[in-house]
Amino acid sequence: MTCQTQITVRGYECDSYSHVNNAVYLNYLEHSRMNYLHQIGFDYKGLVEEGFSLYVTHIDIHYKSSAFLDDELTVFTTPVKLGAVSGTLHQVIQKNDGTVCAEADVTWASVQNGKLAAFPKKFAVEGLKPEK
Repeated sequence: MTCQTQITVRGYECDSYSHVNNAVYLNYLEHSRMNYLHQIGFDYKGLVEEGFSLYVTHIDIHYKSSAFLDDELTVFTTPVKLGAVSGTLHQVIQKNDGTVCAEADVTWASVQNGKLAAFPKKFAVEGLKPEK
């Protein structure tokens, strides 16, 4: 399952070179991951209420092309791995003309009381699982 999130580049996200600052892409990815969880029906609040968190443990990002003020972007988020404790999402940020601005593989882990913990099965909704 691939989920899409629409983003319009805002002025304060651009740097002195007039393009989106590279650190802002991490915000786009974060926003899109949370949107992805909402789209697949993941109960993040319920997970937190049971004492769990999902921590990002690794991001491998490749910047490909610049985005500029008022560009309309789409972020595609796709699960590529789901294990007992962690998973990986592949995310692509692209302009509406198809130009890819950045690609990232984001690994997350299930944490309880500050330590790695098995991801609770009751929260393993279908959309978290990679397509075969």
